[in-house]
Amino acid sequence: MADIVIEVHDVSMKFNLSREKIDSLKEYIIKRIKNKISYDEFWALQDINLTVEKGEAVALIGLNGCGKSTLLKTVAGVLKPTKGYVKTWGTIAPLIELGAGFDIDLTAKENVYLNGAILGYSHEEMEKHYQDIVDFSELHDFMDVPLKNFSSGMLARLAFAIATIGTPDILIVDEVLSVGDFKFQQKCEQRIKHMMTKDTSILFVSHSIEQVESLCTRAVWIEKGHIRMDGPVKEVCELYRQI
Repeated sequence: MADIVIEVHDVSMKFNLSREKIDSLKEYIIKRIKNKISYDEFWALQDINLTVEKGEAVALIGLNGCGKSTLLKTVAGVLKPTKGYVKTWGTIAPLIELGAGFDIDLTAKENVYLNGAILGYSHEEMEKHYQDIVDFSELHDFMDVPLKNFSSGMLARLAFAIATIGTPDILIVDEVLSVGDFKFQQKCEQRIKHMMTKDTSILFVSHSIEQVESLCTRAVWIEKGHIRMDGPVKEVCELYRQI
């Protein structure tokens, strides 16, 4: 029996959406004290069950707002489910929100060590990987430049290069490969495929079905917070294209 590295069991996620516009923190506090804030309940995920095995590459597909990114964040531990639970085994390298864990006022070099610390790496470990990060991101001339001067593509290069150092047990990727030039996207795909040969499990979100079919062996189609279909990537993507 294959080793399971991600288990999502009966997960539901509820958000409370304010019905009225609140323009300031002061107004919010006053209305909160007077109990005058009304909410609409929004269930982003409902009764999600999913397992990912060691070395498996699984794509989450679906229209905008269907719950893909919310599910990734529950797996990464960023969000706690309203109902159910998520279990993971091993180290996780999350690439969920572009620039998350970065300080835009610091230089790219300083952010390498800052982001590495957030991911659980020591300063000494980051020094060993530093040149590989620079070489892979191709940002040799920009490492002493503050990130606030970076384009979104440059930021994606740096984030991906840091997150994929070593061999994490789980790599979570949310639309990051859609930013940047085609040549670098291919380079990222090659690195992901190499990580898969080392038994890294991939949980992948992209609106590019071609990218999904190239990288993943299995696809989970999410529709309005529910799993509509879970199966071989070609079969699921073929039906998804027909909507």
